[in-house]
Parts: sequence; structure tokens; C-alpha cells
Amino acid sequence: MTFIWPDMLWLLAAVPALIAVYLLLLRRKKKSALRYASLSLVKEAMGPGQRFSRHIPPLIFLLALTVLIFATARPSAVVTLPTQHETVILAMDISGSMRATDVEPNRITAAQAAAKSFVSDQPRRTRIGLVTFAGTAAVAQAPTDNREELLAAIDRFQLQRATAIGSGILVSLKAIFPDADFDLRSSNPRRDPTRDSLRGAPLDPAREQDKPAFKPVPAGSYGSAVIILLSDGQSNVGPDPIESARIAAERGVRVYTVGFGTTEGEILRFEGWAMRVRLDEETLKKIAELTQGEYYYAGTAADLKKVYQTLSARLVFETRETEITAFFSAAGAMLALVAALLSVLWYNRIL
Repeated sequence: MTFIWPDMLWLLAAVPALIAVYLLLLRRKKKSALRYASLSLVKEAMGPGQRFSRHIPPLIFLLALTVLIFATARPSAVVTLPTQHETVILAMDISGSMRATDVEPNRITAAQAAAKSFVSDQPRRTRIGLVTFAGTAAVAQAPTDNREELLAAIDRFQLQRATAIGSGILVSLKAIFPDADFDLRSSNPRRDPTRDSLRGAPLDPAREQDKPAFKPVPAGSYGSAVIILLSDGQSNVGPDPIESARIAAERGVRVYTVGFGTTEGEILRFEGWAMRVRLDEETLKKIAELTQGEYYYAGTAADLKKVYQTLSARLVFETRETEITAFFSAAGAMLALVAALLSVLWYNRIL
């Protein structure tokens, strides 16, 4: 456990001071009791259990005060909490290498089956969107809670040439943030209005001025949406996938990456042409690292299904470092209430 305001822990020095004050008050009461024989006799008549019980309410109150001081220091810890993801974007590679048959019956069919299972396992309140990428990327299905539309969109996948992982990330971000602008035509996807004007893309100055300036947020801090990206090859066209991942990180969106296929590489032959395909794990790991997501490897159809099941559970409950001040505040308030109630019930006074 760590503390955001550790300097506030100096307030704990007040605890031993309060104990000393309490002991001093007890000593004064003892001296007063000795002046009156009747009070002295009453004290002697009290059993050791009764004499100890009168210290319980102050002790609980002191513990409550200690807990509240810890709360003032704003503690944080790694805990498992329910997530609030409203939108999940499945970004799936539909490049030609997905027709490889090293996974029966082939990679794309296995990926479609795993994606369908994932969609069916999600809570109905979660909106799911589909993005496909090969040489370019496109939204195959806008985020929706209609599972039938999603399953139909998965069945419509058509394989194409090349692999643009960076485009897949940016189009997924566009599905989450419709008002955002990215340059899908350059290796540097950061939008440059000057370059757009030179290329003949019309700009609306009034619209540009109305847009608030974008301010980066901490990576992984956007809890309303996540991206799950599956690829079986290397990015060879489109925007730089690492730079695209940095843009996702600046918007706080986590990208969970899934590597599907062989890391050693193999020769894929189809309709008279051949190409070598190899899974680029390093890029996928870097994307996940930059965005505070995770990387998963699936070498078989069964592995891929397990990965999606793991991700499904991961999106329902997430382990992350978070501030737990509320827990300490609630515990301190509850202890103070218990101390007050015991004091009233036993002695008809508050402490």
C-alpha cells in the first residue's frame, strides 16, 4: 500500500499524545476516588472484567481516529474491482495470412468462432464494436448491444492483402471518440492541419476553433472503453502501430493485444503466389505495455478461445492500483459509531 499524501501520516504522532492524556485523566479520577470512601468501595467491588470494559469504547475510538488519519493520507493499493466498461472494440486482422491452415480449419474461421463466443459472453449492457484491418481499416459494426448484428458482421469478414495494425488502432479509437481526428494516410498518425490543407482536404476554420484543445490523460485511465486487437502478422503498411498506441495511451484507452499464429514464420501459398508470414510479438507487447493493457499469445484455436474467455473475465473484474481512501473513511466512521454506541449503552454517556 502507498500513500498519495504521505506527509499527512505525521498526524499519527497525535495518537500517543492522546493516550498520555487519557492515562492522565484516569490518574486524576483515581485520586478523586480515594477522597471518598464510598467511591473507593465501589471500585473495589467491581470485578477485573468490568474495570477493563470501561476502556473498550475509548480504545475503539482511538483506533477509529488512527484509521481516519490513514484515510487523510489518501492510501492506494492494488485491488480487484468490478469494471465499468461500456464499450469494447474488437479489432481483428483480416489480412491474407489469416487463411493459413496451421489452425484447423484455418485461422480466420477459428478467430471468428472465438470472437462469436466472446460476444455472447459479454453482459447485455456492454456495447461491442467491430473493426477489421488489412491494408486499411474500417468499422465493420459500430458499437451496439445487438448481439445478432455483431454475429452477422463477424460472418461477413472478407480477407484482404497487407496488414495495417496502426490503422486498426486508430479506427478503433475513432469508434470510441467520434469527434477525434487522426491521419490514416501517413506513417505518423498525429493529425497535422497544414499537411491536410496541402493534400487538398478541406478544413472548416470555425469548426476547428470550436473544438477544445486535447489534453493527454494518464495511460489506462479511461474506464469506459477498451480495445482488443488480434493480429497474426507484421504491420507493413499504414500508420506506425507504436505511434498509434501512444495516441491511445494519451486518451487513456487500454489496448489488449492477442498474437495468433506462429512466431517462427511460415510460407503461405495461395492462387499461385507465396508470402512469408510471421507474428510480430514485440510490437504487440509494446502496444499493450504503452496503453497499460496486456498481451496474450494463442497458438491454436483452443488457445484463442481460452484467451477470449480470460479477457471476458478480465473486463468484468480488473486488478489495478486505485485509491482506497473511501474504505478507510468508512471503516473509521464505523469504528467511531461503535465506540459511541457502546459508551451510551454501558455508561449512558459518549466516551
